[in-house]
Amino acid sequence: MNCSDRMQKQYESLGICKEVYEFGRRTEEKLKERFAIFDQTAEWNQMKVISAMQKNRVSAECFGSTSGYGYNDLGRDTLEAVYAECFRGEDALVRPQITCGTHALSLALMSNLRPGDELLSPVGKPYDTLESVIGIRPSKGSLAEYNISYRQADLLEDGSFDYDAIKKAINEKTKLVTIQRSKGYAVRPTLSVKKIGELIAFIKNIKSDVICMVDNCYGEFVEEKEPLEVGADLIVGSLIKNPGGGLAPVGGYIAGRKECVENAAYRLTSPGLGKEVGASLGIMQSFFQGLFLAPTVVNAALKGAVFAANIYEALGFDVLPNGKESRHDIIQSVTFHHPDAMTAFCKGIQAAAPVDSYVTPEPWAMPGYDSDVIMAAGAFVQGSSIELSADGPLKPPYSVYFQGGLTYPHAKFGILMSLQKLYEQNLVNKSLMC
Repeated sequence: MNCSDRMQKQYESLGICKEVYEFGRRTEEKLKERFAIFDQTAEWNQMKVISAMQKNRVSAECFGSTSGYGYNDLGRDTLEAVYAECFRGEDALVRPQITCGTHALSLALMSNLRPGDELLSPVGKPYDTLESVIGIRPSKGSLAEYNISYRQADLLEDGSFDYDAIKKAINEKTKLVTIQRSKGYAVRPTLSVKKIGELIAFIKNIKSDVICMVDNCYGEFVEEKEPLEVGADLIVGSLIKNPGGGLAPVGGYIAGRKECVENAAYRLTSPGLGKEVGASLGIMQSFFQGLFLAPTVVNAALKGAVFAANIYEALGFDVLPNGKESRHDIIQSVTFHHPDAMTAFCKGIQAAAPVDSYVTPEPWAMPGYDSDVIMAAGAFVQGSSIELSADGPLKPPYSVYFQGGLTYPHAKFGILMSLQKLYEQNLVNKSLMC
């Protein structure tokens, strides 16, 4: 038995039929050149991370634990210097006390806005969980309760910026502009770093002192540059997404202008304390090693996303980005226009997981969302979006959002299993797989 036959038998033992396996193999063969380009970006970013670690003299002593107040925490302070260097910022706040991406964004907004200020989104409505933070959806402690107003300029139909609307929206109260890099649950293109830079330059030309913050979730290490390098004042993200490399068990980061980062630190802890306190509680090694692995892990996730795009596009489904578009985050959406197909996809991703593979995902009312959400996430870290996962609101057009994969073989297996579930339920045109 040759190597190809042995591999097919291995997949068959895991539940992938010959037809699905062969369709995946033929698709993968066409992607070799594309994958080689991703490898080059990963290598560039890997050298960038190593350089930042060497420059800031990361040592074994940085992995030690602190408790209580966490005064003089060498690992914490060194890690923040490494993040600042990696992302080309003046300073960074990287803490396990930041519970998630929404918390990090909320912290950045609430620390840099004051009563009477206005927040502007020039890229349409932000991600669902930020609606409560802003006050679009009434919630205790929202920006609206502190008399901070909100305005947005929607994207044009083709997903480009409506520069006329943005110019009209900027006024004397505009203090901070929030730019969501990734699409979230919206059907629109993810923003490239280049496009973000063009938008920031336009905004700063109108009002130079406005703070431009980028929600960088799902975008770290996808390109060679990060938004701080094209004019952003702040970037914000979660450590259980790209930069944690699958090893960070919790945490978030804020990086950029020193004054803005300090404001966030004083909000996270207390006025007068700021970055001086906050125990690392023995997880510094996971934070450092996760960051070290992040470029390679993101590379695996990107390959999985492109593999998924090409698989489902060939089967006639709407995918965003399409199979050939340039990539600016790790998220891949597939629109099924049918709840059964969306559910089958998620069941396949769950069945391919190393953790909780026997669990059947069901839609439920997740906090912060306005409709039931179905989520497949058999992860080592609860909610870790850099691990193989898929989710989406169970409502028309029934789009599922696939992301992650700590290794490419696992991401590939997840996509094949998702297709297997659709294949078994006759929810896919089998003639297109020949």
